[in-house]
Amino acid sequence: MIIKNCNIIYLNKIEKGSVLIKDGKIDKINPEVINNDQEIINAEDLFLSPGFIDVHIHGAGGYDTMDGTEEAINNIAKTIVKHGTTSFVPTTMTMSIEDIHKAVTAVKAVKEKGSDGAIVLGAHLEGPFINPKAIGAQNPKYLIKPCAENYDKMVAGCEDSIVSITVAPEVPGCHELIEYLSSKGITCRMGHTKATYEEAIEGIKCGISFGTHLFNAMTGFTHREPGTVGAIFDSNITTETIADGVHISYPALRITYRQKTTDNVLLISDAMMACCMDDGDYSLGGQKVILKNNAARLENGALAGSVLTLDKAVKNVYENCNIPLNEAVKMASYNGAKHCGIDDHKGLIKEGYDADLVLFDKDINVKKVFVKGMLKFSK
Repeated sequence: MIIKNCNIIYLNKIEKGSVLIKDGKIDKINPEVINNDQEIINAEDLFLSPGFIDVHIHGAGGYDTMDGTEEAINNIAKTIVKHGTTSFVPTTMTMSIEDIHKAVTAVKAVKEKGSDGAIVLGAHLEGPFINPKAIGAQNPKYLIKPCAENYDKMVAGCEDSIVSITVAPEVPGCHELIEYLSSKGITCRMGHTKATYEEAIEGIKCGISFGTHLFNAMTGFTHREPGTVGAIFDSNITTETIADGVHISYPALRITYRQKTTDNVLLISDAMMACCMDDGDYSLGGQKVILKNNAARLENGALAGSVLTLDKAVKNVYENCNIPLNEAVKMASYNGAKHCGIDDHKGLIKEGYDADLVLFDKDINVKKVFVKGMLKFSK
């Protein structure tokens, strides 16, 4: 298959060209000869982007990772692929050890069998080793002691399917757990935390390399108490932003992208089951969530994930943050691939890479989505 007459989005530029796809891979960029015997897609000046990679998403389409079923994970995959997400990391909530184990078992099964939409890369554990004073939409009833024994119970038999975990470094026991998990290659994130600047920096020294949903559920930046946000800004760790205009204001996003640069920030959805659904009542982590006016909140008013999709995140950043389109796309694709350790074959339009591709127009309306060269969505 050949996609021709497209504006190819590379890491550092956008250029018109064509792409030859063969056996699920990008075989050749700008092939000299186009064989008319092959399927030819005339993009008619649409943009061709690497597929988006969502490293923090709880659910979509009425399904949640904590449903703990392969059906739920597969339906999330089918919902988000329509919005350009070609790979994702289903994310758990702070619930019982048994419920978390059931969820990661389902994630592992779909990762190994494959889905009918976006590719499952593994699981992100959000909690239960977090601070009750920065609980957000997590359930404080299920907080447990940070230790290797509790972690091992949660992921028993699924160790090879865990990508990352969010912890609060100031909670007693977390330093030892961070060191234990880092030695296993698990990315340790910092979030749902009341850490001071000093405590956050100490966590980074222990092995934390990422900040979970920057600004949200963490100590903010002030001129005398830089807090967790200050530690993220003042270190070389990467972080993620929910660019929906609800969780973070656009001026704060612009400051973040200038401070951290677009090399060190990921666009994520943090979406929950109400994503791509109508206003109404839903649930997250066993708690009631009300979706109204594009914001998902607990009954107490706390934000409960989002209903964002990554195509919309790219559009929001591109239109409101003075970010070039190729850099907005990088934050939704290549940076996520690096985070998951798959940047040697995903996240770029490059010969030899997986043909995970999105065609969208100048307003970032998704027209076609390919996963390993297979057409998964067409509008």
